[in-house]
Amino acid sequence: MGGSGVASAAVRNVIYPGKRGQAHPHTQQQVNHNIKTSHSPAGHGSSHIQQVSHNIKAGHKAAHGHISHASHAPHASHGHIHSRPIDPEIISRHASLSSGNYYTPSHKTLFLEHEHTGDKLKLTYFEQGRYVHGALEEINYLMRDYHNDDVHPIDTALLDQLFDLNEILGVTKPISIVCGYRSPVTNAQLRRNTPGVAEHSFHIQGRAIDIRIDGVPAKTIKDAALSMAQGGVGYYPYNNFVHLDTGDIRTW
Repeated sequence: MGGSGVASAAVRNVIYPGKRGQAHPHTQQQVNHNIKTSHSPAGHGSSHIQQVSHNIKAGHKAAHGHISHASHAPHASHGHIHSRPIDPEIISRHASLSSGNYYTPSHKTLFLEHEHTGDKLKLTYFEQGRYVHGALEEINYLMRDYHNDDVHPIDTALLDQLFDLNEILGVTKPISIVCGYRSPVTNAQLRRNTPGVAEHSFHIQGRAIDIRIDGVPAKTIKDAALSMAQGGVGYYPYNNFVHLDTGDIRTW
């Protein structure tokens, strides 16, 4: 670790509704997230205290039988770009944030909840120029395939997209996950049951997420995502969610 300072550890033991009465495998081992005071690996001497909170609410687990999902468009197969007007206020806010220290914050925090499991998580996943390994593991678990509890690493570039999106929108409510990681088994079953599911969806690679935010129109989320120009953006007004991925810049 670069620099010097005093470090203390926060130990959390979280019960996830997806596994009632059973702790997350990482929290069973009492995974420590360091709370660093007066520490900077870059040697800047800045002082920052990481605050992580978990609020796991009661939820439900999906049945393992027939799988149906509103998020089933062939995300990975869209290579074309549609031109849509973007809200001028979104463009102005993005330009304002980009002109400052927007892209290189000392730490990044996400507030996430999963619609299908009831899991809710608020934590700092990036601090002092480094991704926090334990935090990434917890995000991976939160964004698991809720049909079978398969866990897959989530692309950190996708997490950064969510962080940037939240900064542009300026919201304090959690980002609600409709679909995060999707296992090949689940994707194959979706392809059998639902038209339009991509065989090589970015969801399978942990590189895509479908989201909505309470009180924020899907169009506003879409406009903000398009203004970032960081990957694929899919707009589903009838299902009221927006798809984000870390593939080529495109929209549908």
